[in-house]
This record gives sequence, structure tokens and C-alpha cells, in this order.
Amino acid sequence: MTGRRMVFSIGLTVAFVLVETAAGFFSHSLALLSDAGHNFADALALLLAWYALGAARRPANASRTFGYHRVGILAALANAVTLVVIALLIFWEAFQRLRAPALVRSGLLSGVALAALLMNTAMSLWLRGEAKHDLNVRSAYLHMVGDALSSLGVVAAGVMIAITGSTIADPAVSLMIGALILWSSGGILTEAITVLLEAAPSSLDMAALEEEIQSVSGVLDVHDLHVWSVATGIVACSCHILVAEQSVRSGQQVLRAVAELLEHRFGITHTTVQVEVEGCEPNDMYCTMRHAHHG
Repeated sequence: MTGRRMVFSIGLTVAFVLVETAAGFFSHSLALLSDAGHNFADALALLLAWYALGAARRPANASRTFGYHRVGILAALANAVTLVVIALLIFWEAFQRLRAPALVRSGLLSGVALAALLMNTAMSLWLRGEAKHDLNVRSAYLHMVGDALSSLGVVAAGVMIAITGSTIADPAVSLMIGALILWSSGGILTEAITVLLEAAPSSLDMAALEEEIQSVSGVLDVHDLHVWSVATGIVACSCHILVAEQSVRSGQQVLRAVAELLEHRFGITHTTVQVEVEGCEPNDMYCTMRHAHHG
């Protein structure tokens, strides 16, 4: 359902970009052209997000043992970077307009921006539910929300120009649009980089996780602990647990207890646990990985 909505949204957005760009040139409005540029970025964001949704469903294979889930993270990163570039371009053009104001047709400006506001609000509502669970969809959703708010600002600029006759509202609103775009891209950019660096999820309390593992009956110690995000909602963990000398069956029961704890208590769905017998030389809690040396 989300994929079909994205396809419809892409077509609608591209068509509206053409209309808004023409209206921006005709009305001499930088705010409207800024909004058209943001809309164009929305279309690219939706296209990337739509492709990533399909790619993530492809099964894992010998060369992609974790599958294609990170395609969505790369799409989110690309969307965030395009937002930053667009914001910088808007800032540049707005400062140029502040130095040399241009005559703006307020009626056309307000009418087209109002249509953009309605369109982007509708598409934002379509994607809102899935955006809570997927970084890729959330990046596209923030594109739409940001553009809806920027369209609202353009409408306000048109009303101010019509009432006061001053065209300074046009570049002023463009600066606000640029700031909004930068703000909306920051969270996506940070989260995407965090996943690509294989950092532990920011919401995960590692100290509590260590304590919970050590509290499992039969576990004497834990070390070589690693937790990382493969993609949004897919968290993996590997660790070594130290147990007393016992039968293989008993050791496996301890292993299963640790895996169940990690899934139900911390939402970690992919766990690799190595069982070691008491007397082994323990490593650091968070070990330093070494490069392999080949002869």
C-alpha cells in the first residue's frame, strides 16, 4: 500500500513541479521557485524511497548475507543530502534577492502555493503511519511535511506582498524555507550515518543490556558484546557468554535464554551468542577488531 501511494505521489509531484516552476518564473517569485525546487527534491525522495522499499524485500544471498535492507538507509542518506544542498541554494538566491528586490505577482504566488499546500498535506498524511517504523519512508515523509510548511510560508508571503506592497517578504520566506529544510534533514542525516557506522541504536541502554544478560541463570560473565542496526527496526547482536562446565544441552538452554531475553526485552531480532566454558581467557567487554594477516 505504501509503495502504491508513493508511485501516485511521484507522478502528482512531478506534474506540479512543472506548473509551479512556470508560475514562479512568470510571477518573478523566488519563494515559489524555492518551493518548486523543494517539490522536485520531494519527487526524487519519493522515487528513492519507493525503489528502496522494493529492494529491501529481496532475499539474502551468498554475496549479500544480510539482504538489501540498507538500500533504504542509503536512500534516506541521499534524501537528507539533497535537502541540505537545496537549502544552501535557497539561501544564496534569497540573499541575492535581498540585495536586488524583484517585482512579485502576489495573486499568482498565493494561488499556486495554496494548491501546493493542499497537495503536500495530503501526501504527508498518506505516508504518516509507515514513517513511524521506517527511516527510509520517514525521510520521504519529512520531505512532504517540510514542503507543506514551506508552501504555507509562500502563501503568507503572497498575502503580505498584496497587503503591504513590499516584496521583501518573498526572499524572507525563502530564508525561512531554507532553515526549515536544514532542520528537517538533520535528524535523518544523523540516524542514517549512525546505522552505516554500525553504532548501537540511540534508544538502547547498553549498561542495562549487559546487566540483563549477566542476570540470566547460568551466565557467569559476558564480553565481546556488539550491538548494531542493520536497518530501521532490524537490530543485531553478537556476544560471548561465560558458563560453568556442563553438558552441551545445558549450555544450549542458557544460550536460548539469552537470545529470548534480547528479543523480548530489547527488540533485538538477530542474535549470535558464543558459549565459553569457565577458565577461558576473557576479552574486553567491547573488543577491538583486528585485521587478518595473509601470507
